[in-house]
Amino acid sequence: MSSAQQPDGTKPTAPAPSGTVKQVSMSRFLWPLALFLVLAVFLAVGLKLDPREVPSPLIGKPAPAFAAPALAAPERTLRKDDLRGKVWLLNVWASWCGACRDEHPVLVDFARRGVVPIYGLNYKDQRPDGLGWLKRFGDPYADSVFDPDGRIGIDYGVYGVPETFVIDKEGVIRYKHIGPVTPAVLRDKIEPLLRKLNG
Repeated sequence: MSSAQQPDGTKPTAPAPSGTVKQVSMSRFLWPLALFLVLAVFLAVGLKLDPREVPSPLIGKPAPAFAAPALAAPERTLRKDDLRGKVWLLNVWASWCGACRDEHPVLVDFARRGVVPIYGLNYKDQRPDGLGWLKRFGDPYADSVFDPDGRIGIDYGVYGVPETFVIDKEGVIRYKHIGPVTPAVLRDKIEPLLRKLNG
C-alpha cells in the first residue's frame, strides 16, 4: 500500500488552505452587511424628502378633462374646458378629511383676496355632508365638482386628501401640493407662481 493512500485505498484530500476558509466565512457576513448599508443609505435619503414635494407626472401636461355635476346643483354640469383662459386652483377636499379642516381657513382667507378662483373637487364624499361642511366652515370655492366615486381624483393622481393643483390659462397643470395648504406654502410657492402665470 502506497503511503499516499488511505487504508480504504483512496487518496487523502489535502486540507483547504486556512485563507480559503476565512474568505468563505467573511463573504457570508460581507454580503448582508453591504445590503444593509445600501438600504440604510436609501432610508436616510428618503427621510430627508418632504412627502408634500413628491413630483407629479402630470406637471407640465394638460389637466385631465372632466364633466361632472356641481356639488350644490346636481342638475348643472361643470367642465374643465369651461375654465380655459384663466389661471385657477383645484383643491381636492372632503368633509371626512381631518387635514382639510386645518387648511380650510387658509383657503377661505385666500379666496377673499380674489387672487385667482379656487374650484373644489369634493372627493369620495356624500353630497349632504359636503354641503353641510361648506355651510359650517365657509365656502372658498367658485364652485365644487362632486366626485363621489373618486374617478376624477384618480385621473388627477390623487392618493390623499387634501391636494391642490395650480392650472394655467391653457389648462396645463403647473404645480401640485400634497397635504394642507399653509400660509407659508401660499406665500413661498403658490402665489409667486400665480403672479408669473398671470403676468
